[in-house]
Amino acid sequence: MWEKIRVIFTIPELRKKIFFTLLLLAVYRVGSHIPLPVFNHEKLAKLFNTEGGGGGGGVNDVLQYMSAFSASNLGQATIFGLGIMPYISASIIFQLLASVYPPLEKLQKEGESGRKKINEYTRYATVFLCLGQSWMYVVYLSANNAQTLSVNSQFLRDPGNLGSGMQLSWMLVSVLTMTAGTVFLMWLGEQIDEYGIGNGISLLIMGNILARLPSAIYEVAQPIMAGGGLELGSGRGQMGVETLLVLIILFVGVIAGVVLISQGQRRIPTQSAKHVRGRRVYGGTRQYLPLRVNQAGVMPIIFASSLLLFPLMIFSWLTNFFRDSQLLRNLESSFHRGESFLYNIFYVVLIYFFCYFWTAITFNPKDMADNLKNYGSFIPGYRPGRRTADYLEKVMVRITYVGAGFLSLVAIIPTIVSGSMGVPGSIAAFYGGTSLLIAVSVAFDLVQKIDSHLVMRNYKGLLEKG
Repeated sequence: MWEKIRVIFTIPELRKKIFFTLLLLAVYRVGSHIPLPVFNHEKLAKLFNTEGGGGGGGVNDVLQYMSAFSASNLGQATIFGLGIMPYISASIIFQLLASVYPPLEKLQKEGESGRKKINEYTRYATVFLCLGQSWMYVVYLSANNAQTLSVNSQFLRDPGNLGSGMQLSWMLVSVLTMTAGTVFLMWLGEQIDEYGIGNGISLLIMGNILARLPSAIYEVAQPIMAGGGLELGSGRGQMGVETLLVLIILFVGVIAGVVLISQGQRRIPTQSAKHVRGRRVYGGTRQYLPLRVNQAGVMPIIFASSLLLFPLMIFSWLTNFFRDSQLLRNLESSFHRGESFLYNIFYVVLIYFFCYFWTAITFNPKDMADNLKNYGSFIPGYRPGRRTADYLEKVMVRITYVGAGFLSLVAIIPTIVSGSMGVPGSIAAFYGGTSLLIAVSVAFDLVQKIDSHLVMRNYKGLLEKG
């Protein structure tokens, strides 16, 4: 392995791409710690800890979920606070519209020129989403004090004697700064795509996830060092030998499962038609049509977890208004992550729904059957055209059921670990869930891109046995 790594850095072009990518990722990490010049960040940290109840409330859950898959840092008001969340939202919107809006569908089928046009529309939509989301974020921070509904001295560094005009100007400065930060991150991702290696947006998300790993390790090590070592039979919320062993086994097992399902394929045999030209026979070869088991990727988990945040926020706000309602308090506790069986049931049901929904959007069996027919290939035992499309759809429905079951298992592992063993959510998130799934998937994509450069120069790939 060390020899393969040495070979990677002996190729000048590949070495430049890797160093350029690392440089831009370092710029992103530095920028994610540059605060907005308006707010008092110590008081903001106390605000989010209070709203989250020490890590378990509606607003805090929203910020943690959004940060996991958007390379954002909404828990701190920084110039990159929104991350690339608006760009991801705009991309999803246009991908969904392309399946139902004929003009966009036509652009999508035009090839590279059509994709460039859609990307241009996506950038414009990103700017508008940035303005809206950053405005709501700043308004939430400034309106959190119950005594005022504008930017107030609770969060300002040096408030002085601000009038309404000055308050509005501070809010506009914050909104424009966060919008410019997101646009800059979008540009960084495109530069990595063009001059670096790997998918730029995915690498930004992966960098944000891995940056949280040291703090999670520290949370594991701190009680061990404070207690003078590990002991058997530790109580709930304490880190004992059995808890640490379970976490290690879960970590290795989830990574193995993610690798297995992410690379898993259902290979459908295909046969090309024979063509006789003179005395020679062409075609007739037997090939395979690979269908991914996890066709939807990580999107179902993102959609399901985001959708389940809204009932929690709504019931939390209603509980603040109707404090004597036991029914509202019970409903609020039912949607707390890791604390309710009802939450896990809804979570699994939504993951299955979005798995089939996203697969239906991204996988078109009719187009695939038409492509096989146009290239002179067919699936043995099925006529080209409608029969082939029906067979492909039937197979995809079956393997999607397996992929959705795997995603459900990975998604609820952190909630089970956190709820049953008293492990903090920030630690449990690295033993399953969206964070680990994204990190492993992006790492595999990066390795495959490096392998393509090595194989092109007649070297062995990173995953090939020596």
